Amino acid sequence: MLIKLSVAGASGAFIFLAVNLVGTLKKGMVTLDETNKTLAEVRNAVNGLTEEAEQLIHTANQITVDLKGKIKTVDPLLESAQDVGEMIHNVTSSIKQVGAVFGGKRPPRTEISVNEPPVRIKGPVHINVK
Repeated sequence: MLIKLSVAGASGAFIFLAVNLVGTLKKGMVTLDETNKTLAEVRNAVNGLTEEAEQLIHTANQITVDLKGKIKTVDPLLESAQDVGEMIHNVTSSIKQVGAVFGGKRPPRTEISVNEPPVRIKGPVHINVK
């Protein structure tokens, strides 16, 4: 009788463990299903982001190419502006040098006519320029 009780107790314990194990496995399957659904959603989101990132990179590349082209177009203009600035500086320097030579006064001016003999002006002519 003791053996029958031991076998019955062991059988009951085995059934209890089997039921609990089945319940745990069912919960594990539900969790795995939810995890698979979440992973699928994440994959879809990542694919969407990847497409958007590719479009953004493509747009950035187009903007970069466009900007480089515009810089190449504007560069000669800036060089020309620099050359004009240097010429103006040279002219200004020349005018300052001439002004320094003549002491701030204009040199005398003579006019020559084709039909008349040359006329010479005696003495310096002073013209005030404002």
